[in-house]
Amino acid sequence: MKTIGLLGGMSWESTALYYRLINEEVRARLGGLHSAKIAMLSVDFHEIEVMQANDDWAAAADVLAHSAKQIEAAGADCLLICTNTMHLVAPAIAEAIDIPLLHLADATAQQIRSDGVSCVGLLGTRFTMEKDFYRERLEAQGLTVFTPDDEGRRTVNDVIYNELCLGDIRDTSRDAFLDVIEGLRERGAEAVIEGCTEIGLLVKPADTSMTLYDTTHIHAKAAVDFALGGG
Repeated sequence: MKTIGLLGGMSWESTALYYRLINEEVRARLGGLHSAKIAMLSVDFHEIEVMQANDDWAAAADVLAHSAKQIEAAGADCLLICTNTMHLVAPAIAEAIDIPLLHLADATAQQIRSDGVSCVGLLGTRFTMEKDFYRERLEAQGLTVFTPDDEGRRTVNDVIYNELCLGDIRDTSRDAFLDVIEGLRERGAEAVIEGCTEIGLLVKPADTSMTLYDTTHIHAKAAVDFALGGG
């Protein structure tokens, strides 16, 4: 079994979910007392969020690249960035290490395409929804991607930062997300990508008839595929 590197803390709520999902998947596949080999470093999200707000992505890239090197030095055979938004600086992180970076958007696109879906809605932070780094990665694999309108993007972003990253789960916010999802369906989306690792804490498959792609679950499974399959 190879060692999975986790670059987490953005937020720790979703990083904890990564840890649980990866270990549950390893146990399901291998049985017994098996658990995953993991090297993890968790950053202070407050520091990263300040850099995001100041549009200082170079500084964020430096912090995360340094952390990625530490994870590699701890024995990791691959690296996962346990957040969608910070894949904006994934190229700088990948360049700083000599182990493969398992890109979250690639794993998600591959799963969607294997299901025969070609048109998806994308929810996430305003950076994920409005900047090109994520959408273009999906489009490069043949997907058509819709994002919510201005009001929908504000709603989704505010709930993520002001509630979900703090572990605050509200029924009213779930209803608001479901309205946004319905709007994406009306524009032609066949499914919705929960493109923030916290969204799955709020909106679950039982809440909507729309197919949801929880990127945390997909990314965790891809990590186990690598660890047990040799990459």
